[in-house]
Amino acid sequence: MENIDLINSFSEFKDDKLIDRVTLMAILEDVFRNALKKRFGEDDNFDIIINPDKGDLEIWRNRVVVADGEVEDDNKEISLTAARKIEPDFEVDEDVSEEVKLIDLGRRAILALRQNLISKIHEHDNTNIYKQFKDLEGEIYTAEVHHIRHRTVILLDDEGNELVMPKDRQIPSDFFRKGENVRGVIESVELKGNKPIIILSRTAPVFLEKLFEQEIPEVFDGLITVKKVVRVPGEKAKVAVDSYDDRIDPVGACVGMKGSRIHGIVRELGNENIDVINFTTNNQLLITRALSPARVTSIKIDEEKKTAQVMLKPEEVSKAIGRGGHNIRLAGQLTGYEIDVYREGGEEDVELSEFTDEIEDWVIAELSRIGLDTAKSVLEKDVVDLVKITDLEEETIQNVIRVLKEEFED
Repeated sequence: MENIDLINSFSEFKDDKLIDRVTLMAILEDVFRNALKKRFGEDDNFDIIINPDKGDLEIWRNRVVVADGEVEDDNKEISLTAARKIEPDFEVDEDVSEEVKLIDLGRRAILALRQNLISKIHEHDNTNIYKQFKDLEGEIYTAEVHHIRHRTVILLDDEGNELVMPKDRQIPSDFFRKGENVRGVIESVELKGNKPIIILSRTAPVFLEKLFEQEIPEVFDGLITVKKVVRVPGEKAKVAVDSYDDRIDPVGACVGMKGSRIHGIVRELGNENIDVINFTTNNQLLITRALSPARVTSIKIDEEKKTAQVMLKPEEVSKAIGRGGHNIRLAGQLTGYEIDVYREGGEEDVELSEFTDEIEDWVIAELSRIGLDTAKSVLEKDVVDLVKITDLEEETIQNVIRVLKEEFED
């Protein structure tokens, strides 16, 4: 067997790379035919015999015997004298098959052939990996932290496949250590060059949906359907669920006794606050449920503009808006309506953002953090209470109240 260390063993390639016999033979033949084309111009008159299990390789060149001095194509024709050196009884017009040794291709060609073979094997591997993970898009996957970079975490699965989790696909409270197992969802798979780039995400809404499938048997069995998921990763999420079986309480089944069923999901997501609500095709009722824990007094919906004007009692407004405005923003995303909140029994309120000329941005941001986004919501609070629940000094709060009274109440 003369392969001049071109391949240590065809069977090793087959076993190490998990390539089936037919595919391996096709790759090998393609590589050798490319080498023959470069050496002889064409490969139509060559027979390549490969036994990948034993590592045997034979290349035969087929030529026609012509009279001496009449050879026009060295690759396809051989002179009678040259043919009789192979076998003395050859005659003109007979076919001659002559074995081509790899050494005849030249050392440089052999090195190129070896590199081409390795490249083809890797290309085959990458194609298989791409197809494998493309089929897993949207599914939960577990991998081990291999390397932590500033903006990315590199993970390896049990088969040594590399996955990437960028910073913006990580929950803000996530902290990983080398060797730690991490769960996420296969968000996307792309081929860059010949290399598959597999993106793992813990911030995608589908990750939360798949966690519901894993942790709640009724969701897994299809008795409860997750209709929609919206998230502010690590902060708050809203999940609309429904059941076609009237005997099942979808919210109760998902949350469990004292939150027992949903607790594991909350912990996985860095204590993300998850509101589970009953889905309904009644848009007014859906908006009311989506604004939970706030209690809505009345709703006026404009179906054409997809807007909803929601009236609440003053003490319910901050609940509807939520910390950092997360609650009202997620309610809008869940229902598909732009929701505007109004206080019951009073004139129209004014957003704090309207006072940026008189109040510094960081002060407005701090008040918004605790759900105080409007002038009235601040004025309704006691100064002492505001000092306790914010990081603002009393003097700063007094100045804010003075500005709001001058510009808003007057």
